[in-house]
Amino acid sequence: MTARTPSIRYFKQDVDGTNIFYREAGTPTAPAVLLMHGFPSSSHMFRGLIPLLAQHFHVIAPDLPGFGFSDAPSRSHFAYTFDHLTDVMERFTEAIGLARYALYIFDYGAPVGLRLALRHPERITAIVSQNGNAYEEGLSAGWNPIQRYWAQPTQENRNALKAFLSPDATKWQYTQGTDESHIAPESYTLDSALLARAGNEDVQLDLFLDYGTNVTLYPRFQQYFREHRPPLLAVWGKGDPFFLPAGAHAFTRDNPNAQVAFFDTGHFALETHGSEIGAKIVEFLRALEPVEVGARAVSEDLHAAEH
Repeated sequence: MTARTPSIRYFKQDVDGTNIFYREAGTPTAPAVLLMHGFPSSSHMFRGLIPLLAQHFHVIAPDLPGFGFSDAPSRSHFAYTFDHLTDVMERFTEAIGLARYALYIFDYGAPVGLRLALRHPERITAIVSQNGNAYEEGLSAGWNPIQRYWAQPTQENRNALKAFLSPDATKWQYTQGTDESHIAPESYTLDSALLARAGNEDVQLDLFLDYGTNVTLYPRFQQYFREHRPPLLAVWGKGDPFFLPAGAHAFTRDNPNAQVAFFDTGHFALETHGSEIGAKIVEFLRALEPVEVGARAVSEDLHAAEH
């Protein structure tokens, strides 16, 4: 008999008036994994990975505000900055009762997830970085137009970035560095449709501008790796046009126990190598379970003793 594929459930959680859409699967009492998507995608990018992980873990995959099926509040009363996205995700995890979890961080999900780790290192059991950068050497020349906007936030430089939001640019992000015949067209088609929602262009341009704050935080992220040494696995599409392999190797400089695995694909590595990456993540996280279970038992014993 073959094991039954865990079903995925779909919910919305109100966070201070913003509805956050999320996918959930697995047993709630199992170790938790929080999947953080990037630009221009949503939790839809994890549609194949979630069933693989949910056989062993409690999996939660939210859509950031302004992305996927979460609300996209007006810029007039919602600041689209990475600090604010982190505020929402912090309150989201608390609202659904996610006290300790492993992080899967990808693209935009990296600066949001690592901000969560800075705020609450005690909540993070492990980190899986899939093309989630935290080092300047990981930034390719593809960032040059955006870096120009950081240095000179003029309307002209802002307008120049609108090309990144076109359907062709979105498709290119999926297909560059890999075999296009392995990319499901609904992936980039859905992203393009959601990017095209009224008002979303300026939301994304605001986030392009604020991304510079993430690079400013790289030294603090690196200090976190050195001080807390979270178990860390970097799984990297080596053909990524934005985040170079050097960004994956760099994790071992601050966290010598970090594991690094490269795959012959691009930015959206799950689209072509989801099974291989999923197996690697399961192997990595399951090897940590006795440590985590032991730590949880000690914590429970101390709590009992205090009361």
